[in-house]
Amino acid sequence: MKNSDPIYVTRPFLPPLEEFIPYLSEIWAGKTLTNCGPFHQQFEKALCEYLGVEHIALFTNGTLALITALQALRISGSVITTPYSFVATTHSLLWNGIRPIFSDVDPVTLNLDPTKIEAAITADTTAIFPVHCYGHPCEVEAIRKIAEKYDLKVIYDAAHAFGVEDADGSILRHGDLSILSFHATKVFNTFEGGAIVCPDLQTKQHIDHLKNFGITDEVSVVAAGFNGKMSELNASFGLLQLQHIDGVLTRRREIDSRYRILLKDVKGIRCLGKSGELVANCAYFPILIESDYTMSRDLLFKMLADRHIFARRYFYPLISDLPMYRDLLSASRSNLSVAGDAASRVLCLPIYPDLRDEQVDAIAAIIKRG
Repeated sequence: MKNSDPIYVTRPFLPPLEEFIPYLSEIWAGKTLTNCGPFHQQFEKALCEYLGVEHIALFTNGTLALITALQALRISGSVITTPYSFVATTHSLLWNGIRPIFSDVDPVTLNLDPTKIEAAITADTTAIFPVHCYGHPCEVEAIRKIAEKYDLKVIYDAAHAFGVEDADGSILRHGDLSILSFHATKVFNTFEGGAIVCPDLQTKQHIDHLKNFGITDEVSVVAAGFNGKMSELNASFGLLQLQHIDGVLTRRREIDSRYRILLKDVKGIRCLGKSGELVANCAYFPILIESDYTMSRDLLFKMLADRHIFARRYFYPLISDLPMYRDLLSASRSNLSVAGDAASRVLCLPIYPDLRDEQVDAIAAIIKRG
């Protein structure tokens, strides 16, 4: 591997620049840059059609979408969530004055374990906040039954789950709301961006008001909202990306399958999920380093980095280990043994459309040699 050819865990897909020029020209000619302009409206409609959902509210990023979703449903008190995620999931709770209650994850999917949720419910619990980790669908039916039993809202952090489906359609239709991220590291990106998938038009309209300062018309403000609107530039780039997304997903699945074939007989390496099953969009390629591998996860991480292959210990550390959360009673490692074990052993290998087969082969060969 050449020193001048670093390989990262993920890189954004960028279509040819010449394909973006007509969109820029139209924005410059129309002089509408933001405030839910024509590209914003077109992009919302196109996303609904592609994802198989009825209503979407676009945001400038996924974190603001998470914060707004909690506000839109008036979530308060405490919320049960996973410690095994990106910090934005739990930070959005703190920004809304909500106390996170961490619950452990399933050892196979690393999603919130439904069998552990009920024990975490308290008198002031108002919602469950699961994450479709790495694009693996949560056990949505089990979570729905618990939520109905205790009259709780369910908000899904679906940042990794663009295009993921179950037997009945989009995974995004589950829960009271689902939140997407279109950050540059995601399967589908708009440079920066995000969205809330809404179950009905009334909810979407309320969320649209919240993301625009609470403004309903020129003289009316009905809520203490803020500025979370996606710009025309980001929306137009999203429209262009949609033209390429099927090819992007196909290539990611090819890389996923190649890794699995190359690593299947390597002692001490466990690939999460199964090709074409739980990793429907192949958002990441996580492996777990078992005790019988030739070295620790951190030594493998360093060995790859020394060869300019920048994998990622994703998610390490656990959110519950961070200073602003670690004093919570639910943050105890004894409460989160599965999540803690996974965080100490996980390594996400590079996967993105521009990654070449020979690069995948070289990465796998290094892991095989140990």
